[in-house]
Amino acid sequence: MKVGHFIKKPNRHRRSFNWIVAVMLAMLLMLSACSSSSNDATNSGNRDTSDRGESSSDESPKSEASSNTENRSISEEPVKEKEGGKRIYQNPDKDVQAGQLTAGEWDDLAAWERFGNLLNAEEGDSSKRAWQFWNFDRLEVVVTANGKAVSDASVELLAGKKTIWKARTNTEGRAFVYAGLFERDTANLGSYTVKVQSGQESKTTQQLEIPEQGSIKVDLGKADQLSDQVDIMFVVDTTGSMEDELNYLEAELKDVVRRVADEHANQLGIRISANFYKDKHDDYIVKPYPFTTDIDKVTDQFSKQKAEGGGDFPEAVDQALRDAIHEHEWSEEARARLLFLVLDAPPHDDGQIIDEIQKLTEDAAEQGVRIIPVASSGVNVETEYLMRFMASATGGTYLFLTDDSGIGGDHLEPAAGEFEVKLLNDLLVEVINRYVQE
Repeated sequence: MKVGHFIKKPNRHRRSFNWIVAVMLAMLLMLSACSSSSNDATNSGNRDTSDRGESSSDESPKSEASSNTENRSISEEPVKEKEGGKRIYQNPDKDVQAGQLTAGEWDDLAAWERFGNLLNAEEGDSSKRAWQFWNFDRLEVVVTANGKAVSDASVELLAGKKTIWKARTNTEGRAFVYAGLFERDTANLGSYTVKVQSGQESKTTQQLEIPEQGSIKVDLGKADQLSDQVDIMFVVDTTGSMEDELNYLEAELKDVVRRVADEHANQLGIRISANFYKDKHDDYIVKPYPFTTDIDKVTDQFSKQKAEGGGDFPEAVDQALRDAIHEHEWSEEARARLLFLVLDAPPHDDGQIIDEIQKLTEDAAEQGVRIIPVASSGVNVETEYLMRFMASATGGTYLFLTDDSGIGGDHLEPAAGEFEVKLLNDLLVEVINRYVQE
């Protein structure tokens, strides 16, 4: 089977074809439960792929999360990946080289109605409450000049004179702004306007309604020339839980860096930054490296990393993002600014940290930094949703490793529709090219 042509269907809502079989299975389960009660385990944090609580576009979504789901800790590591406090790993007899890890992609911005249904179902509603991403009332703004897309234009959503959200357009001229993403009640915000600016050109729309408006087009008349600058950053979790995949990820990412640099060497100014993080009490929390055009330097930085430390399930994701977004010199004008967040665990669930994650998401959107998660083995349900929230809010997309490679521990199947399984390095190059092409 060629990986790039494997379409994977979601393993959802399986039903018995015969009620007799269902009764027999139920009886067997009851007998099993009576005879092996000592082996019972709680599966909090793991998605049961036979019924994920997701509502597709033709099903009625659930309106409230159940109380037992709401009380689940977002910092709890999936039970099936713990044994005596340590992860269970697969150790395939494979040489470490690029072109082995497999992955998929799901773009919620391109399937927005389905995403809305998902957020109203049990899993999505519970995750919204956990991470306090409340309202996904979105407006798509398409900016043009003389019929051509305007890239990296500033788009500002206003309620009266108050700025609600800022974003920047991609190479298609699209930006997404949100009305009260972190507000439980948006009724008092009133009507909205959108201000678009590129270079010396500026235009403000008439009053509009969100989300009823859906999408608007703004033509500036003229705009600055498309920038040739591209900033690509990798922020990688290097705690011990990444041990099963880190060496393979390093090989894949080094391959991606070289391929992208070689492909666009004569056309675009590519800058790469590699950053690594662990957690408090480790030998370092964040190990950052500045943007550089020296590809050999970046690949050497990857080669020096080892997976160790961590301890508990959550890691210092907030500190890694704070450093990535605020402590690096991102290009003021760029065709694309991409932040690949490679991780297998969420941030800590302290209220202050959740507030900072929200603020960092806003800041990334304002700077035009698109967060693109790469979810590795060990990611639980709430981490998946947080990553999808951040990707959608910043104009990114959600990438996830799959079990098809046979490398690493179990990978959580995403709450998504059909997706194509590809080699991770090929998928990353494809995604980068999509964001940089005119």
